[in-house]
Parts: sequence; C-alpha cells; structure tokens
Amino acid sequence: MTQLIQYASLRPAPWKNGGGSTTEIMVFPPGAGFDEFDWRVSLATIAQSGPFSVFPAIDRTLALVEGDGVLLDFGGERFVLSDSDPVISFAGEEAVHATVAGGPTTDFNVMTRRGRCRHKLERQSVRGQQALARRSGTTLLFLADGESLTLRSEQECIALVRFDAVLLSGEREWSMAAARANVFVVDIVVA
Repeated sequence: MTQLIQYASLRPAPWKNGGGSTTEIMVFPPGAGFDEFDWRVSLATIAQSGPFSVFPAIDRTLALVEGDGVLLDFGGERFVLSDSDPVISFAGEEAVHATVAGGPTTDFNVMTRRGRCRHKLERQSVRGQQALARRSGTTLLFLADGESLTLRSEQECIALVRFDAVLLSGEREWSMAAARANVFVVDIVVA
C-alpha cells in the first residue's frame, strides 16, 4: 500500500504551553492518541524556549528541517540541534529543556513505542535519479528540502512538493528523482 500525505492538507495544533505547534504527518494505528500509538511522525515548530513533553516508553528522533537550531538540555548534558549536527535520538521519558537559538525552528519528529516497534531515520541527498534504500516493510519518506521529488516504482509514479510525505508498505522497489532535494527516510520495524 502506498499513501501520499500532502502537507497542504495537514493542520498544526498549538502546544498547551504556547511554545510552538505540532503538525501530525502520520500515526499508527490511525487515529491513536498519545497513550495508544505504536509510532508517530510529525513536524514541530519550536517558537519559544521551554520543556519538552515527557513520553514514557517512547524512543524519539529529532531532525532539524529549518531554522537556526535549538539547544537541548538533558539535565546537564547539552546538544545543539543545528545544520552541522542535525539529528538526535533520545528516550521520551528524559526531561529535556529546549532553548531556541535564534528564530523559530521546524523539526521532524519520529516516535516509536518501545516493545512494539523501533525506527531508523536516515537523511539522504538526492541529485538526479537514485534508488531508495529501504530497511523494512514500512517506510515513510519525507521531502525536507527541495521544490519537488518524483518517486517511482514499476506500478506507480508519485510527485511530492516540500514537506509532503509518502508511506510505503510492502517490498516494492522505488527510485527517487529530483534536481536537488533532501529527504528523511524513516524505516519502522515491528518488535
């Protein structure tokens, strides 16, 4: 099964603390809330400094999409999510405080429930045409940067614009084509 998720059809939801917003791209099972999902992929806009929500038994990966970056404080250990170090993984139960470095940032967020599934996020640059390397039967591809990208298999051709995503299921082989694009490839593996 292939599902195109157009960013233009998604709606952001403001955070309770007013420090940003989240745009849910995909959740499994469909319609699951924060206490029931197996996995969840979203875009988060961090507009103000403040604490992250705590998600016990959840593994998280954040990837910077745009903005000057954000300082993440893990109770003494610090990490700057920036262009030079754009991806971090951590346990959802960790207390994390975010300090916005400049203006707002937009971050790609992957969460999987420990014991049910796990994920791997890879950032790939596309110039011309190349094969899409997948590591599982369920893969979500997100166009993080670039005007457009074409995704092809023997049976389908899908056109994406920036911030669109595609959920791929099954073992079909795909190729990607773009003049210049950066994509995030998220592979979900059932535990």
